[in-house]
Amino acid sequence: MVSYMETLGSRAKAASREAVTFTTEEKNRGLLSVAEELCQNTNTILLENEKDIQAAEENGMKSALLDRLRLTKQRIQDMAKGLKEIAVLDDPVGEVLSMKNRPNGLRIGKRRVPIGVVGVIYESRPNVTADAFGLCFKTGNAVILRGGSDAINSNKAIVHAVKEGLRKEKLSQDLILLVEDTDRGTVYEMMKLHNYIDVLIPRGGAGLISSVVENSTVPVIETGTGNCHIYVDEWADLNMAVDIIENAKSQRMGVCNACESLVIHESVARQVIPMIVNRLKLHQVEIRGDEKACTFSEDITAAEEEDWGTEYLDAVISIRVVDSFEAAVEHINTYNTGHSEAIITENYKNALRFQDEIDAAAVYVNASTRFTDGFEFGFGAEIGISTQKLHARGPMGLEALTTYKYIIFGNGQIRE
Repeated sequence: MVSYMETLGSRAKAASREAVTFTTEEKNRGLLSVAEELCQNTNTILLENEKDIQAAEENGMKSALLDRLRLTKQRIQDMAKGLKEIAVLDDPVGEVLSMKNRPNGLRIGKRRVPIGVVGVIYESRPNVTADAFGLCFKTGNAVILRGGSDAINSNKAIVHAVKEGLRKEKLSQDLILLVEDTDRGTVYEMMKLHNYIDVLIPRGGAGLISSVVENSTVPVIETGTGNCHIYVDEWADLNMAVDIIENAKSQRMGVCNACESLVIHESVARQVIPMIVNRLKLHQVEIRGDEKACTFSEDITAAEEEDWGTEYLDAVISIRVVDSFEAAVEHINTYNTGHSEAIITENYKNALRFQDEIDAAAVYVNASTRFTDGFEFGFGAEIGISTQKLHARGPMGLEALTTYKYIIFGNGQIRE
């Protein structure tokens, strides 16, 4: 007997084979149609989202995660805007990456093609539903989405709008399929659908990501957690440092590119730490520091070893005081998750060294880590931020959702 998940997989595989025939014009029309449907269905989507919000509040979800879950008219408009931005981006599918002439007369080329069926397992954020569809659709992929049970009503409403936009353009509605069964067993079955799903992308907390990586028989692109650091160098502009830290920590606390840990050079610690504390107190941020950091402010509590490696996703941040640039790099490379790291410095040599020596997907000089984002990088949207090194790294836009095939032209060659 064919299971529920196998049925979804079969439908997605068939839709993906249809999608490879779409022209760029057809894909762009579809994206614009879906964007229009999202806007027209705003009130319905908000009503369904409110059901999810009420249930999450009753279950004690913390405020930073509630913010991830919550939709507003502006956020729905941003989802639609993202689809419109994807529509105007160049279509990577069909791009010939290389073409070589061999001595035997064969012409061997390398052409960008869709991956096929993309599976996305994610928590809370209903905006991922629209973003994932837009990027997969533009690249000729079908997508199977398994969102968290806490966002099921929101996701159903968004998927309904997406399907309606596709229907109006006479495009397969199976190009987006939502796993509506919220039983945890569907997640594990999805991880085993290697006959149907070509790549699996988990988006969520460390527990979800590690579970998918450890249990999936489908190839996985790991979108890791974000224990992001900002290092305030001895050559830093301290006012700039405080402004950047405030933004990186407090602009949105429940996101993976928020700053979770500070590393401060001891030569500026006495001056800058009280400035940082006073600024973060405005946002009710709890600050946990090492022994040196605690001596510069009574508002800092003693950190435990586990604090250095924690992605809080909450109003908490850690501070470590170091005696050298090298110690800062060592600390960050020991505890970071390969996501986004930043240095605040006016020393050009240190800036370049930091970018060379820090092992992360995105390394900043004098800027907030909050910019690690598909929209901010000009990708229109993102399907995730990869913290691994194969096959994609950092914010994943259109090109990350393609692979390639070799195309060979001959005139009767046979191998001897």
